[in-house]
Parts: sequence; structure tokens; C-alpha cells
Amino acid sequence: MDRRKFIKNSTLASSLFFVPSFVKAFETVASSKLGFKRLVIIQLSGGNDGLNTVVPFRDDLYHNARPTIALGKDDVLKLNDDIGLHSSLGPLKRLYDQGYLSIINNVGYPNPNRSHFRATDIWQTASGSEEYKQSGWIGRFLDNYGEHPYNAIEIDDSLSLALKGEEFNGIATKNPEVLFKTANDPYFRGVLNHYNDEHLSEHNLGYLYKSMIAAESSAKYIYETTKTISSTQEYPNNQFGVQLKTMAKFINSGIDTKVFYSSLGGFDTHANQKGTHSRLLEIYAESIEAFVKDLKQQNTFKDTLILTFSEFGRRVKQNAGHGTDHGSANNLFIVGENLKRQGLYNDMASLSNLDANGDIKFEIDFRSIYATVLNKWLMVDDTKILNKNFMNLKFI
Repeated sequence: MDRRKFIKNSTLASSLFFVPSFVKAFETVASSKLGFKRLVIIQLSGGNDGLNTVVPFRDDLYHNARPTIALGKDDVLKLNDDIGLHSSLGPLKRLYDQGYLSIINNVGYPNPNRSHFRATDIWQTASGSEEYKQSGWIGRFLDNYGEHPYNAIEIDDSLSLALKGEEFNGIATKNPEVLFKTANDPYFRGVLNHYNDEHLSEHNLGYLYKSMIAAESSAKYIYETTKTISSTQEYPNNQFGVQLKTMAKFINSGIDTKVFYSSLGGFDTHANQKGTHSRLLEIYAESIEAFVKDLKQQNTFKDTLILTFSEFGRRVKQNAGHGTDHGSANNLFIVGENLKRQGLYNDMASLSNLDANGDIKFEIDFRSIYATVLNKWLMVDDTKILNKNFMNLKFI
């Protein structure tokens, strides 16, 4: 079969170049076995306004900088006399009260970038602001400790850079049944019959074939492992809730997946922020609470750690559109059953000591959080993955 006919006759095969769900581990990887603990990563895409999420509601500087969008004492759920959570985060406050939440403030990195795409790349690759890496930090975890593509799964149709390694990628799927049926598509099966075709060893076709054979194996394993799992837990009727319901199904099935990745978009609130932000935080908090309840019912929450981040925060001062522009340092949430530091991990930044751009100064490098999760939770060598020593924190 010549290459032109190969691509033309297989619509599924040609689409695989654009569907990162179908990925392959190319080389022999480390023999170290993966443990039982699982990490869930959630990105609030667009740049969540951390200052209206964890709110210094008694600070006059906060109210002066945000005359129409600041939240007062009646708009927050008090954590102490000075700080509260946005009132839409009631379900998250319940997790806080149970000791399941640690809030880490002022998280960032030196010389922050305010582009959505570049800032997301920095967080997903664990690079410095002047570094450009082609592999993600979870991808490098797979390079060193993974055995199968499904050791890291993104609940999406496409794979983020975070899960792409130098030799080993994760897999992306929203629905294991659809993934399984796609892998058994007649076109797909027809292409696999040409394993010995000499052209398949050339250039992109060789990669494509290897990707497809890995996809078939992974799809079957995921589907067979998860198909008998059911849950009585109700989730919010929105896309993010469905993603977390699927993720809980994976976790509760005992699938050999160490890292799960998901995202909730819409946080780029340049105009008329209050209503949009309130709605998004409600979606996030209600879905997270349902997810935790689902895991607790199956006794899997104790072995699951949930990390929520956003690629940057927002400016302290509101803009003319009653919204906020791109900022830098932000807060980050850690949810788990056995946290060493519950509640507020550290103080909020001083609003009287901002950087030259009017942004909150970062205090904690986000890679220190990654290092802690890798070393203390996933029990691996963080320096192998981050390529540098970062101070471990004490939240787990």
C-alpha cells in the first residue's frame, strides 16, 4: 500500500495526527512500579481572579482598587476575621471545614508571563519564564516511571502539553466507550492489518502505526476496566461535572492511572466580571464536592490528591470594563484527606507592596508545589522530572 492510498483510504488514520488521544510509549521506560496514590490536576483556564476567590474583605486597599467588583463581608464565607471565600464557594467551604482543603497563596514564578498560551506552557512544562520545553512535567513523570499511556489520562478530546513526554505520552478521552468503539472502527482495523507494510516504517506513517497499536491496547484496557463501575452520586448538570464524574469512574474502577487532568474554562474576565466569576466558581465548587463524595463512597478519596491552579491571577486594580486584566501570582487549592497543613497555608500578600505592574508579588514558586507532590505523594525523585532542586513544602 503506498502512502497516498494509505492516508486517503483511512479517514480515522489521517485524523490521528490531530487527535492526541492516540499516543504511544516509544522506548523502554524505567522498571519502577507505580504506587497506588493518584493525583488529580484541575486547571481554571483563562486566569482566575484569585483576589475575588480568596478575599481580603476587610482591607481598604482592596476595596479602593476595586470600587465596583470588590466583595464585602456579606459576599464572602469567612475563614477568619479578615479573609473569606467567595460566596459561590459554599461546597468548597464545607471541604475546608472538614480539614480537606489547603489554600496556598501568592504562588507564581520569577519574571511572570501574562500571555494565556505562554503562561499555560510554563505551568504545564514546569519551566522558567525564559525556558522553552517541549515536554510536560507529567509527561516526564511518565518517561521515568510510566509503563502505559493510560498511566496518565486527560478528560478531554485533546492532550495538553503537560501530559506529553519526550518518549512517553498520556492519553486523552472523554468517554471510554467511544474510545473503545473508535479503536475498533473498520478503517482503524484495516490499517492495523498492514503492520508489515514497508511504507509503515517510514517517517510519519511509522509513528502513526505505533500510535494506533497503542491506542487499541489502551482503549480496550480502559473500557474493560471501567465498564462495570456505577455510581449513585449526583453531579451538577454541566460539562465540568460530567468530566469529574468520568474521572471518579476511572478512579473507583481501580484503573492503573496515576495522574488525571481536567480543566474548566472561561476565567478570562476582562469585562463585567462579577456575574461570570460567580457562576464559574459555583460550577467548580459544586462539582468538586460531588467528586469528593463519590470517591469517599468507594473509599478512594484517602488515596487521591486534588490540585487546582490557574495560569495566572488578575491585576489588583479593576479596569474600566468592571473586570480585571491579566496579573501574575495567584492562590492554589490542594484537596485531600490527610493534609499536614489544613486551611490557609500562608498569609495573603500585602496590597501595599505590589510589583512594578501593580500585581501581587509571588512568594512560593509553583515548582515547589510540584516537587512536593512528586516527592511526598507520588513518591518519586522530583529532581529527575523538574531537572532542578526545589524546596519541598509541608502541606502533605
